[in-house]
Amino acid sequence: MSGLDSILAASVVLSAMMAAAWAVQRATGQSGWADVFWSFAIGIGGLVTALMAAGDGPIERRWLVAGMVVFWSMRLGFHILARTATATAEDPRYADLRREWGDRFQARLFLFLQIQALCGIGLVATVYAAAHRPGPAFAAGDWIGLALLVVSVVGEGVADGQLRAFAADPANHGKVCDRGLWRWSRHPNYFFEWLGWLAYPVIAISVTGGWWPGWLALVGPLLMYWLLVHVSGIPPLEAHMLRSRGDAFRSYMARTSAFFPLPPRKA
Repeated sequence: MSGLDSILAASVVLSAMMAAAWAVQRATGQSGWADVFWSFAIGIGGLVTALMAAGDGPIERRWLVAGMVVFWSMRLGFHILARTATATAEDPRYADLRREWGDRFQARLFLFLQIQALCGIGLVATVYAAAHRPGPAFAAGDWIGLALLVVSVVGEGVADGQLRAFAADPANHGKVCDRGLWRWSRHPNYFFEWLGWLAYPVIAISVTGGWWPGWLALVGPLLMYWLLVHVSGIPPLEAHMLRSRGDAFRSYMARTSAFFPLPPRKA
């Protein structure tokens, strides 16, 4: 299978899994399942492009990159699955879309999820570019990329755990989590999610310029930054927080960096 064929095959997987996500949310009334399916779909698509495509890169690098994308996918997918399976209310981002779209919600959500699948093609192409870079395996770039991925997954897990612990304490009802990593960034989980996608261009890009597809790996971090910061991440979530937390969240915004972890400002 050629590289292009593997990306096309991964695209079919992405589209099919997001169609399945739409069917599950329609049956359950819980749209958060879409994020579960998307996380696992990227992992499967990444496996296809890393291991099934023909290429000049060493098999050790292919397995390394395949392991990285599966590690990321399993951690995120099962985290969202546990949250969705026990949720008593719909994810506020999707709940807002349900109110906004009204009777056309299901039709528009199906299209919305297929657009998510389309965005996923850029991510699996990123995985392909890293997995198939020629040259000796376990070079410095491979180790640095692996370290970035591990730091990002662990960091995101820590951020999620801190938020979960904060929300579980009845004394914090109606308050804004500003502890731990959340004191330095309003969205540390999003930051670490983006950081992990920097691992692939570190592996993929050849400083000698001999592997031009390596530059495709920049699509991953650029796409994730755009989605998280400007489209489906921070904007709808912060709009919900402003409605539900009001002045408390405005004060938090005034002293805390939106994305990149930085020392808190004086409010």
